Amino acid sequence: QVQLVESGGGLVQAGGSLRLSCAASGGTFSSYAMGWFRQGPGKGREFVAAISRSGGSADYADSVKGRFTISRDNAKNTVYLQMNSLKIGDWAVYYCAANPTRSDSTFRSQPSYNYWGQGTQVTVSS
Repeated sequence: QVQLVESGGGLVQAGGSLRLSCAASGGTFSSYAMGWFRQGPGKGREFVAAISRSGGSADYADSVKGRFTISRDNAKNTVYLQMNSLKIGDWAVYYCAANPTRSDSTFRSQPSYNYWGQGTQVTVSS
């Protein structure tokens, strides 16, 4: 059983930056593909970014490509989401998720992920 705890959210002005962290415990972190998802006000939860077990592959939603960077440190059991040039539309609760896959691939679909964190709020002001 994997526990995921997100941190790093907060209030930021449009154009600013934040770095989210997701610390994992209770499992072998390097065995999990990881993803970030978000749910904005009145919206469904959507894919943001994903990274493979090794960190060698990453995938991004079109809406964040070029602004967000996902990375992981398997020695620290942590996945990160660096968010730059934040927009009002990035305002959401951000969740990290873990997929215990044998494949060194990235995954966009939410059902691919077995474990989820509680989320961290990102608020972007104008």
